[in-house]
Formats: sequence, structure tokens, C-alpha cells
Amino acid sequence: MSVPVHRRTVLRGAVLLGAAAGVGALTQIGSGPDARAAATRVDQPTIANCATWGARPPSSPVSVVASRPNKIIVHHTAFPNTTDYSLAQAYRNSRDIQNLHMDGNGWLDSGQHFTNSRGGYLTEGRHGSLYALLHGQTMVQGAHCVGQNSQAIGIENDGIYLDVQPPQALWNSLVTFCAFTCQQYGIAPTEIYGHKDFNDTQCPGLLHDRLPELRRTVAARLGG
Repeated sequence: MSVPVHRRTVLRGAVLLGAAAGVGALTQIGSGPDARAAATRVDQPTIANCATWGARPPSSPVSVVASRPNKIIVHHTAFPNTTDYSLAQAYRNSRDIQNLHMDGNGWLDSGQHFTNSRGGYLTEGRHGSLYALLHGQTMVQGAHCVGQNSQAIGIENDGIYLDVQPPQALWNSLVTFCAFTCQQYGIAPTEIYGHKDFNDTQCPGLLHDRLPELRRTVAARLGG
């Protein structure tokens, strides 16, 4: 579980769900354009599922949308910028977010689909999001962006970035996550946005200024 997210990974037991589906989705094609596409496929990053980081069960069943999302929306948590970049802190952060969203906001679960820590560790947010991502055909309805919750994957980046840049580990993990998610769902890299593009908020801070860079880097990872 402590393997850095930027390294090549495989599906592993309790940490990752849907092994068979994930492997099936990465089938290689022998020759021609499909072979070139396969050669640039993005390896699945390690994503700790809800059980691994100790999530509470949802207060009511999550809703599954029977279609693919059409965009990714980038957020920051606006939590203080911790200097603890450990995996344990990533799990604590996921629990803190869930507690806030369920107890403070009255939501049934974490609002976002996935969370990215300052150390670059990825965790599943709302239950069922990882299963849906690995299968690439449906999505869980979120609660991260008004008007977009049934069509956009929400990725929370831990910290507040109104006047400082995120750690490089977080940025690298965000790139990998977005590239893999675009690949799984057939989302164009141009369809990566920030929370403030849709709602009246400062979120995701300076990460919003870097969205053109993020889109270009994700496109390059996908072979575009």
C-alpha cells in the first residue's frame, strides 16, 4: 500500500476493487492504430478503497448514474496545508472529509468521488466510485459541484492553494489520476475544469490557473 502512486502498479487485494474488470479494460491490440493507442495506455494508479481507509458506511444508498461522466472537476479541500505527507495522513484526511460532509453538511457520504493527498496518495471518496471507474461505464452521483454531480467526476486535492502551489507529489498524482480517468471514461483532456468554472467559489485556487498545463500534460500522457 505504500508504493508511490507514480510507479507502475497492479490491482491488489483490499486496496483495489474490480481486478478482473481493470485488467480486461487494458487488453492489448496487436497492430495498427489500436496498437499505438495501447502502447500509450495509462497504468492504473493505486487507489485505496473506502474499506482500506476506514470509511463509515453511507447513511443511505448511493445513486448510480447509468452513463459515463463527461468531465472531471478539480477541487481543493481548503484544509490547512499539512506537512505530514504520509499514507496514514491521507487516510486520516479522507475520514475527516467524510465526517465533515456527513455530520456537518448532512450528506449521505463524502461528496467527492476521489481524494488526492499532499503526499500524492489517492483514495476513493464516495462509496462505489472506484468500482465504477474501473469498469468505465457508469458513475456514482456525487455532491461536489452544484449542477454537475451526475455528469462530472470530482477529485479533491488536500490543502488550500489560494496563494501557494501544491506539492509536486500532489501534482504528479493529479496528472496520473486525470489521465487514467480520461482513459477509462473516454473523457477528452479539454474537459478538465475547476470548481469555480461552475459555482461561485475560489476553489481550487491556483490549481485553476494551472488547468491549461494539466490538460496539456494529461493529453501527452494519453499520446495526444
